[in-house]
Amino acid sequence: MKKLFSNLNEQRVANAFSLQAKVFDEQYSNDGIIQYKRQRVRKHISKWLSRKSNVLELNSGTGEDAIWLAKQGHLVHATDISENMLEILHKKINSSVLKSSISYELCSFTQLNNLYYRGPYDMIFSNFAGLNCTAELDKALRQFSPLLKKGGMVTLVILPPFCLWEFLLIFKGMFATATRRIWARKGAPAKVEGNQFTCFYYHPAYIVDKLRDEFKLLKVEGLCTVVPPSYISHFVEKHPGIFNFLKGRETKLKDKWPWKNIGDYYIISLQKTGANSPG
Repeated sequence: MKKLFSNLNEQRVANAFSLQAKVFDEQYSNDGIIQYKRQRVRKHISKWLSRKSNVLELNSGTGEDAIWLAKQGHLVHATDISENMLEILHKKINSSVLKSSISYELCSFTQLNNLYYRGPYDMIFSNFAGLNCTAELDKALRQFSPLLKKGGMVTLVILPPFCLWEFLLIFKGMFATATRRIWARKGAPAKVEGNQFTCFYYHPAYIVDKLRDEFKLLKVEGLCTVVPPSYISHFVEKHPGIFNFLKGRETKLKDKWPWKNIGDYYIISLQKTGANSPG
């Protein structure tokens, strides 16, 4: 029997998101900032995907990105450690024309050596900070190369150690929230559906360093650096004019220093330069 969890924190993450699965789409599908974030990420990955690419998605959740990728003509193997998330994905695709374009597997991103379908893939993709749920990101990153074709891509959406919008909460007296990333060398507590786990924050330089032997950096973009994070509820609906102004500023600044490093997230893309590694 293959091992699913690398440690207790992964088990806690799986439990938390399994409980959230049934309300996940309802909570997040109609929020304007979340729609903006998805559009930004999808525009970014579209630059690197050729026609009919084979994509390995990590922490796929209920499959919103997997379905979008399949509709663009790509093949997707979606993975997650939450059985309930994958069950919702199964229901979404089971009776649709996308059934032949999306496969899925219960697998942690730290256990990719146990994948049933090992590619090789054209892209490994992870959205919205799933990889921040482990202290062993280096372990996950080391497993990427054997799964990718030469020239294959890695695109990850990660929480950095400093978020400008979050830090500004210090002026509201929310000192603990404003500084939680800065002091989180051993991770910071997070809670989903009443279940607590530890979240870890990674600078782009960490990922570049861990992959430097076989990958070259192509792009880093800040996400929700000027545009506010999605935890500021219904900002788009309440302030559409301000949102459009901030979105325009973020478009201009997203890949500039320091803005690319101080958003709520950053999007980082790297390309494999070495030959295919044995699986």
